[in-house]
Amino acid sequence: MKKSLLVLAAALMAFAFVSCGGEKKAVVKIGVYEPASGDNGAGGKQETLGMQYANSITPTVEIAGKEYKVQLEIVDNESSNDKAVTAASELVSKGVSVVLGSYGSGVSIAASDTFAAAGVPAIGVTCTNPQVTAGNDHYFRICFLDPFQGSVHANLAKDKFNAKKAYCLSKLGDDYSGGLVNYFVEAFQALGGEVVAETFPDGTSDFAAYVSNAKKEGADVFFSPVSIEAAALIIEQANTQNLTIPVLAGDTWDSNVILAAAKGTDVDLYVTTFFVEGSTDKQVVDFVDGFRNYINTNATAKTNNGGDDEIAAVSAMGFDAYYTALEALKKAGSTKSENVLKVLPSVTYKGVSGSIAFDEVGDAIRDVAYIKKVNTETGKWDFVAQQTVKSN
Repeated sequence: MKKSLLVLAAALMAFAFVSCGGEKKAVVKIGVYEPASGDNGAGGKQETLGMQYANSITPTVEIAGKEYKVQLEIVDNESSNDKAVTAASELVSKGVSVVLGSYGSGVSIAASDTFAAAGVPAIGVTCTNPQVTAGNDHYFRICFLDPFQGSVHANLAKDKFNAKKAYCLSKLGDDYSGGLVNYFVEAFQALGGEVVAETFPDGTSDFAAYVSNAKKEGADVFFSPVSIEAAALIIEQANTQNLTIPVLAGDTWDSNVILAAAKGTDVDLYVTTFFVEGSTDKQVVDFVDGFRNYINTNATAKTNNGGDDEIAAVSAMGFDAYYTALEALKKAGSTKSENVLKVLPSVTYKGVSGSIAFDEVGDAIRDVAYIKKVNTETGKWDFVAQQTVKSN
Protein backbone atom coordinates (compact mmCIF):
# COMPACT_ATOMS: atom_id res chain seq x y z
CA MET A 1 0.00 0.00 0.00
CA LYS A 2 2.80 2.38 0.94
CA LYS A 3 4.58 1.63 -2.31
CA SER A 4 1.41 2.29 -4.33
CA LEU A 5 0.93 5.64 -2.63
CA LEU A 6 4.51 6.66 -3.47
CA VAL A 7 4.02 5.74 -7.15
CA LEU A 8 0.74 7.68 -7.23
CA ALA A 9 2.41 10.73 -5.65
CA ALA A 10 5.23 10.65 -8.18
CA ALA A 11 2.75 10.44 -11.04
CA LEU A 12 0.77 13.40 -9.69
CA MET A 13 3.95 15.47 -9.33
CA ALA A 14 4.94 14.70 -12.92
CA PHE A 15 1.46 15.66 -14.13
CA ALA A 16 1.58 18.89 -12.17
CA PHE A 17 5.02 19.73 -13.63
CA VAL A 18 3.77 19.29 -17.20
CA SER A 19 0.46 21.04 -16.48
CA CYS A 20 2.28 24.12 -15.12
CA GLY A 21 4.24 24.61 -18.30
CA GLY A 22 7.26 22.63 -17.11
CA GLU A 23 7.42 20.37 -20.16
CA LYS A 24 10.95 20.36 -21.49
CA LYS A 25 11.57 22.05 -24.83
CA ALA A 26 12.91 20.07 -27.72
CA VAL A 27 16.62 20.67 -28.29
CA VAL A 28 18.57 21.42 -31.46
CA LYS A 29 22.33 21.14 -31.24
CA ILE A 30 24.85 23.42 -32.94
CA GLY A 31 28.44 22.23 -32.90
CA VAL A 32 31.21 24.67 -32.00
CA TYR A 33 34.47 23.39 -33.50
CA GLU A 34 37.13 25.78 -32.20
CA PRO A 35 40.58 25.79 -30.57
CA ALA A 36 40.62 26.56 -26.85
CA SER A 37 44.29 25.63 -26.53
CA GLY A 38 47.43 25.53 -28.67
CA ASP A 39 48.78 28.29 -30.92
CA ASN A 40 45.31 29.60 -31.80
CA GLY A 41 43.60 29.05 -28.45
CA ALA A 42 43.27 32.76 -27.65
CA GLY A 43 41.55 33.54 -30.95
CA GLY A 44 39.39 30.43 -30.79
CA LYS A 45 38.08 31.40 -27.38
CA GLN A 46 37.16 34.87 -28.62
CA GLU A 47 35.40 33.46 -31.68
CA THR A 48 33.45 31.07 -29.44
CA LEU A 49 32.50 33.97 -27.15
CA GLY A 50 30.61 35.59 -30.01
CA MET A 51 28.53 32.43 -30.42
CA GLN A 52 27.96 32.09 -26.69
CA TYR A 53 26.83 35.70 -26.43
CA ALA A 54 24.42 35.23 -29.34
CA ASN A 55 23.08 32.07 -27.70
CA SER A 56 22.58 33.96 -24.42
CA ILE A 57 20.31 36.53 -26.05
CA THR A 58 18.63 34.15 -28.51
CA PRO A 59 18.55 30.76 -26.77
CA THR A 60 15.65 29.36 -28.80
CA VAL A 61 14.64 29.04 -32.44
CA GLU A 62 11.30 28.24 -34.07
CA ILE A 63 11.60 25.43 -36.60
CA ALA A 64 8.50 24.40 -38.57
CA GLY A 65 6.23 25.99 -35.98
CA LYS A 66 7.92 24.34 -33.00
CA GLU A 67 10.18 26.09 -30.51
CA TYR A 68 13.56 24.49 -29.84
CA LYS A 69 16.18 25.24 -27.23
CA VAL A 70 19.53 25.83 -28.95
CA GLN A 71 22.31 23.88 -27.27
CA LEU A 72 25.92 24.67 -28.14
CA GLU A 73 28.13 21.58 -28.18
CA ILE A 74 31.69 22.89 -27.80
CA VAL A 75 34.85 20.91 -28.53
CA ASP A 76 38.52 21.91 -28.47
CA ASN A 77 40.44 20.99 -31.62
CA GLU A 78 43.61 22.14 -29.81
CA SER A 79 44.84 24.13 -32.87
CA SER A 80 46.12 20.77 -34.11
CA ASN A 81 45.50 19.07 -37.45
CA ASP A 82 46.30 15.77 -35.69
CA LYS A 83 43.51 16.31 -33.13
CA ALA A 84 41.02 17.69 -35.65
CA VAL A 85 39.36 14.40 -36.62
CA THR A 86 38.81 13.37 -33.00
CA ALA A 87 37.18 16.70 -32.16
CA ALA A 88 35.04 16.62 -35.29
CA SER A 89 33.97 13.03 -34.61
CA GLU A 90 32.91 14.03 -31.11
CA LEU A 91 30.52 16.63 -32.54
CA VAL A 92 29.10 14.14 -35.02
CA SER A 93 28.49 11.63 -32.21
CA LYS A 94 26.58 14.29 -30.26
CA GLY A 95 24.09 14.66 -33.10
CA VAL A 96 24.68 18.27 -34.09
CA SER A 97 22.61 19.68 -36.93
CA VAL A 98 25.28 22.10 -38.14
CA VAL A 99 28.85 23.01 -37.13
CA LEU A 100 30.44 26.45 -36.68
CA GLY A 101 34.22 26.89 -37.03
CA SER A 102 37.08 26.83 -37.00
CA TYR A 103 39.42 29.64 -36.17
CA GLY A 104 42.33 28.31 -38.21
CA SER A 105 42.14 27.01 -41.76
CA GLY A 106 44.37 23.98 -41.22
CA VAL A 107 42.11 22.38 -38.61
CA SER A 108 39.06 23.18 -40.74
CA ILE A 109 40.57 21.41 -43.73
CA ALA A 110 41.66 18.46 -41.55
CA ALA A 111 38.13 17.91 -40.17
CA SER A 112 36.32 18.41 -43.46
CA ASP A 113 36.12 14.75 -44.51
CA THR A 114 34.71 13.77 -41.12
CA PHE A 115 31.85 16.24 -41.45
CA ALA A 116 31.31 15.21 -45.08
CA ALA A 117 31.07 11.51 -44.24
CA ALA A 118 28.45 12.26 -41.59
CA GLY A 119 26.49 14.60 -43.86
CA VAL A 120 26.88 17.48 -41.39
CA PRO A 121 27.24 20.97 -42.87
CA ALA A 122 29.88 23.32 -41.49
CA ILE A 123 29.98 27.11 -41.54
CA GLY A 124 33.50 28.48 -41.34
CA VAL A 125 33.74 31.70 -39.38
CA THR A 126 37.23 33.10 -40.02
CA CYS A 127 39.02 30.23 -41.80
CA THR A 128 40.20 32.16 -44.87
CA ASN A 129 42.20 29.58 -46.89
CA PRO A 130 40.44 28.71 -50.19
CA GLN A 131 41.01 24.97 -49.62
CA VAL A 132 38.39 24.93 -46.85
CA THR A 133 35.50 25.02 -49.34
CA ALA A 134 37.28 23.84 -52.50
CA GLY A 135 36.04 20.57 -53.97
CA ASN A 136 33.22 19.94 -51.49
CA ASP A 137 29.58 20.91 -51.02
CA HIS A 138 29.28 20.76 -47.22
CA TYR A 139 31.67 23.51 -46.03
CA PHE A 140 30.58 27.15 -46.22
CA ARG A 141 32.06 30.29 -44.68
CA ILE A 142 31.10 33.86 -43.82
CA CYS A 143 34.55 35.50 -44.04
CA PHE A 144 36.58 36.93 -46.92
CA LEU A 145 39.32 34.72 -48.44
CA ASP A 146 43.09 34.88 -48.40
CA PRO A 147 43.52 35.71 -52.11
CA PHE A 148 41.51 38.85 -51.39
CA GLN A 149 43.21 39.55 -48.05
CA GLY A 150 46.67 39.05 -49.58
CA SER A 151 45.83 41.46 -52.37
CA VAL A 152 44.54 44.04 -49.88
CA HIS A 153 47.87 43.94 -48.07
CA ALA A 154 49.83 44.14 -51.32
CA ASN A 155 47.86 47.24 -52.30
CA LEU A 156 48.34 48.70 -48.82
CA ALA A 157 52.10 48.15 -49.00
CA LYS A 158 52.31 49.75 -52.42
CA ASP A 159 49.83 52.61 -51.98
CA LYS A 160 50.43 53.72 -48.39
CA PHE A 161 54.11 52.90 -47.94
CA ASN A 162 55.36 52.99 -51.52
CA ALA A 163 57.03 49.66 -50.77
CA LYS A 164 59.36 48.17 -53.36
CA LYS A 165 60.61 45.19 -51.32
CA ALA A 166 58.67 43.10 -48.82
CA TYR A 167 59.98 40.63 -46.26
CA CYS A 168 57.50 37.79 -45.65
CA LEU A 169 57.58 35.32 -42.76
CA SER A 170 55.28 32.31 -42.32
CA LYS A 171 55.21 29.12 -40.29
CA LEU A 172 56.45 25.99 -42.06
CA GLY A 173 53.56 23.66 -42.88
CA ASP A 174 50.87 26.10 -41.75
CA ASP A 175 48.00 26.34 -44.25
CA TYR A 176 46.90 29.77 -43.10
CA SER A 177 50.12 31.77 -42.86
CA GLY A 178 51.79 29.96 -45.76
CA GLY A 179 48.79 30.40 -48.02
CA LEU A 180 48.27 34.05 -47.16
CA VAL A 181 51.94 34.85 -47.72
CA ASN A 182 51.76 33.17 -51.12
CA TYR A 183 48.77 35.29 -52.13
CA PHE A 184 50.49 38.45 -50.89
CA VAL A 185 53.64 37.56 -52.86
CA GLU A 186 51.65 36.95 -56.03
CA ALA A 187 49.79 40.24 -55.74
CA PHE A 188 52.81 42.29 -54.64
CA GLN A 189 54.97 41.00 -57.47
CA ALA A 190 52.17 41.76 -59.92
CA LEU A 191 52.38 45.36 -58.68
CA GLY A 192 56.10 45.38 -59.43
CA GLY A 193 57.36 44.59 -55.93
CA GLU A 194 60.27 42.36 -54.87
CA VAL A 195 59.90 39.73 -52.14
CA VAL A 196 62.20 37.99 -49.67
CA ALA A 197 60.37 35.08 -47.98
CA GLU A 198 61.33 32.83 -45.08
CA THR A 199 59.61 30.20 -42.93
CA PHE A 200 60.13 29.13 -39.33
CA PRO A 201 59.55 25.64 -37.88
CA ASP A 202 56.97 24.67 -35.28
CA GLY A 203 58.12 25.43 -31.74
CA THR A 204 60.14 28.52 -32.64
CA SER A 205 60.32 31.00 -29.78
CA ASP A 206 63.23 33.20 -30.88
CA PHE A 207 62.52 35.46 -33.85
CA ALA A 208 65.60 37.66 -33.55
CA ALA A 209 67.28 36.26 -36.66
CA TYR A 210 64.18 36.76 -38.81
CA VAL A 211 63.74 40.40 -37.81
CA SER A 212 67.45 40.93 -38.35
CA ASN A 213 67.21 39.40 -41.83
CA ALA A 214 64.38 41.76 -42.77
CA LYS A 215 66.59 44.70 -41.82
CA LYS A 216 69.61 43.33 -43.68
CA GLU A 217 67.56 42.80 -46.84
CA GLY A 218 66.45 46.43 -46.84
CA ALA A 219 62.75 45.52 -46.87
CA ASP A 220 60.17 48.31 -46.89
CA VAL A 221 57.48 46.26 -45.12
CA PHE A 222 57.43 43.15 -42.90
CA PHE A 223 54.49 40.83 -43.65
CA SER A 224 53.86 37.96 -41.22
CA PRO A 225 50.27 36.70 -40.79
CA VAL A 226 51.13 34.06 -38.18
CA SER A 227 49.50 32.89 -34.94
CA ILE A 228 48.92 35.22 -31.99
CA GLU A 229 51.50 33.34 -29.94
CA ALA A 230 54.25 33.88 -32.52
CA ALA A 231 53.04 37.42 -33.23
CA ALA A 232 53.73 38.62 -29.69
CA LEU A 233 57.30 37.32 -29.94
CA ILE A 234 57.82 38.98 -33.33
CA ILE A 235 56.57 42.31 -31.96
CA GLU A 236 58.97 42.00 -29.04
CA GLN A 237 61.93 41.47 -31.38
CA ALA A 238 60.80 44.19 -33.78
CA ASN A 239 60.84 46.64 -30.88
CA THR A 240 64.13 45.36 -29.43
CA GLN A 241 65.86 45.70 -32.80
CA ASN A 242 64.21 49.03 -33.59
CA LEU A 243 62.55 47.77 -36.76
CA THR A 244 61.30 51.00 -38.32
CA ILE A 245 59.41 49.55 -41.28
CA PRO A 246 55.65 48.84 -41.04
CA VAL A 247 54.63 45.37 -39.85
CA LEU A 248 51.62 44.02 -41.73
CA ALA A 249 49.52 41.04 -40.67
CA GLY A 250 46.23 39.32 -41.37
CA ASP A 251 43.06 38.80 -39.37
CA THR A 252 44.69 36.59 -36.71
CA TRP A 253 46.51 39.62 -35.29
CA ASP A 254 43.24 41.43 -34.54
CA SER A 255 43.48 40.55 -30.85
CA ASN A 256 43.89 42.24 -27.49
CA VAL A 257 46.97 40.04 -27.05
CA ILE A 258 48.55 41.98 -29.91
CA LEU A 259 47.46 45.30 -28.44
CA ALA A 260 49.09 44.42 -25.14
CA ALA A 261 52.29 43.27 -26.87
CA ALA A 262 52.55 46.44 -28.97
CA LYS A 263 51.56 49.00 -26.33
CA GLY A 264 54.48 51.19 -25.34
CA THR A 265 56.64 50.06 -28.27
CA ASP A 266 57.69 51.84 -31.45
CA VAL A 267 56.32 49.10 -33.74
CA ASP A 268 54.20 50.41 -36.61
CA LEU A 269 51.61 47.64 -36.93
CA TYR A 270 48.70 47.24 -39.38
CA VAL A 271 46.17 44.41 -39.67
CA THR A 272 43.31 43.47 -41.95
CA THR A 273 40.09 42.48 -40.24
CA PHE A 274 36.37 41.71 -40.66
CA PHE A 275 34.78 44.20 -38.28
CA VAL A 276 35.46 47.54 -36.63
CA GLU A 277 33.69 49.49 -33.93
CA GLY A 278 32.43 52.99 -34.57
CA SER A 279 29.50 52.37 -36.90
CA THR A 280 26.27 54.21 -36.11
CA ASP A 281 24.21 51.29 -37.43
CA LYS A 282 21.84 50.30 -34.60
CA GLN A 283 22.55 46.59 -35.02
CA VAL A 284 26.28 47.20 -34.64
CA VAL A 285 25.85 49.61 -31.72
CA ASP A 286 23.60 47.12 -29.90
CA PHE A 287 26.12 44.34 -30.46
CA VAL A 288 29.06 46.40 -29.20
CA ASP A 289 27.21 47.60 -26.09
CA GLY A 290 25.68 44.22 -25.36
CA PHE A 291 28.80 42.17 -25.91
CA ARG A 292 30.89 44.49 -23.78
CA ASN A 293 28.34 44.22 -20.98
CA TYR A 294 28.34 40.43 -21.37
CA ILE A 295 32.12 40.36 -21.00
CA ASN A 296 32.16 42.67 -17.99
CA THR A 297 29.45 40.78 -16.10
CA ASN A 298 30.75 37.27 -16.77
CA ALA A 299 34.10 36.45 -15.18
CA THR A 300 34.69 33.34 -17.31
CA ALA A 301 33.87 35.21 -20.50
CA LYS A 302 36.24 38.02 -19.55
CA THR A 303 39.04 35.54 -18.88
CA ASN A 304 38.41 33.90 -22.26
CA ASN A 305 38.54 37.33 -23.85
CA GLY A 306 42.05 37.87 -22.55
CA GLY A 307 41.11 39.69 -19.35
CA ASP A 308 39.64 42.89 -20.78
CA ASP A 309 36.59 44.00 -22.78
CA GLU A 310 38.30 44.76 -26.09
CA ILE A 311 36.09 43.42 -28.89
CA ALA A 312 37.91 41.25 -31.42
CA ALA A 313 36.51 40.98 -34.93
CA VAL A 314 36.35 37.19 -34.56
CA SER A 315 33.79 37.62 -31.78
CA ALA A 316 31.57 39.64 -34.11
CA MET A 317 32.03 36.95 -36.75
CA GLY A 318 31.15 34.20 -34.27
CA PHE A 319 28.02 36.17 -33.38
CA ASP A 320 27.01 36.39 -37.04
CA ALA A 321 27.79 32.72 -37.67
CA TYR A 322 25.37 31.70 -34.91
CA TYR A 323 22.52 33.67 -36.46
CA THR A 324 23.37 32.37 -39.93
CA ALA A 325 22.99 28.86 -38.53
CA LEU A 326 19.61 29.78 -37.04
CA GLU A 327 18.48 31.12 -40.41
CA ALA A 328 19.49 27.81 -42.02
CA LEU A 329 17.55 25.80 -39.42
CA LYS A 330 14.45 27.95 -39.89
CA LYS A 331 14.67 27.72 -43.67
CA ALA A 332 15.19 23.96 -43.57
CA GLY A 333 12.17 23.52 -41.31
CA SER A 334 14.07 20.63 -39.82
CA THR A 335 16.86 19.75 -37.40
CA LYS A 336 18.17 17.02 -39.69
CA SER A 337 21.64 17.90 -40.93
CA GLU A 338 20.92 16.74 -44.48
CA ASN A 339 18.00 19.18 -44.71
CA VAL A 340 20.07 22.04 -43.31
CA LEU A 341 22.76 21.27 -45.89
CA LYS A 342 20.23 21.47 -48.73
CA VAL A 343 19.14 25.03 -47.90
CA LEU A 344 22.46 26.55 -46.82
CA PRO A 345 23.48 27.73 -50.31
CA SER A 346 20.45 30.05 -50.41
CA VAL A 347 20.63 31.33 -46.83
CA THR A 348 21.23 35.06 -46.36
CA TYR A 349 21.61 37.15 -43.24
CA LYS A 350 22.42 40.79 -42.46
CA GLY A 351 24.90 40.63 -39.63
CA VAL A 352 26.94 43.09 -37.58
CA SER A 353 29.90 42.35 -39.88
CA GLY A 354 27.87 43.00 -43.04
CA SER A 355 25.52 41.14 -45.35
CA ILE A 356 26.12 37.41 -45.62
CA ALA A 357 25.38 35.33 -48.71
CA PHE A 358 27.17 32.42 -50.35
CA ASP A 359 28.50 31.98 -53.88
CA GLU A 360 28.41 28.72 -55.85
CA VAL A 361 31.44 27.39 -53.96
CA GLY A 362 30.02 28.18 -50.52
CA ASP A 363 32.26 31.18 -49.95
CA ALA A 364 31.01 34.48 -48.63
CA ILE A 365 30.33 37.18 -51.20
CA ARG A 366 32.56 39.86 -49.68
CA ASP A 367 34.86 42.42 -51.27
CA VAL A 368 35.74 44.74 -48.39
CA ALA A 369 38.32 44.47 -45.60
CA TYR A 370 38.97 46.89 -42.78
CA ILE A 371 42.49 48.04 -41.94
CA LYS A 372 43.44 49.02 -38.41
CA LYS A 373 46.70 49.99 -36.76
CA VAL A 374 47.82 49.79 -33.16
CA ASN A 375 47.94 53.05 -31.27
CA THR A 376 51.00 52.19 -29.18
CA GLU A 377 50.30 54.97 -26.69
CA THR A 378 46.74 53.95 -25.79
CA GLY A 379 46.99 50.25 -26.57
CA LYS A 380 43.86 50.53 -28.72
CA TRP A 381 43.08 50.16 -32.40
CA ASP A 382 42.88 53.14 -34.75
CA PHE A 383 40.76 52.72 -37.87
CA VAL A 384 42.82 53.33 -41.03
CA ALA A 385 40.72 52.46 -44.04
CA GLN A 386 38.03 50.36 -45.62
CA GLN A 387 39.77 48.84 -48.59
CA THR A 388 38.93 46.85 -51.68
CA VAL A 389 41.35 45.51 -54.27
CA LYS A 390 42.25 47.57 -57.31
CA SER A 391 42.02 45.98 -60.72
CA ASN A 392 45.37 45.70 -62.45
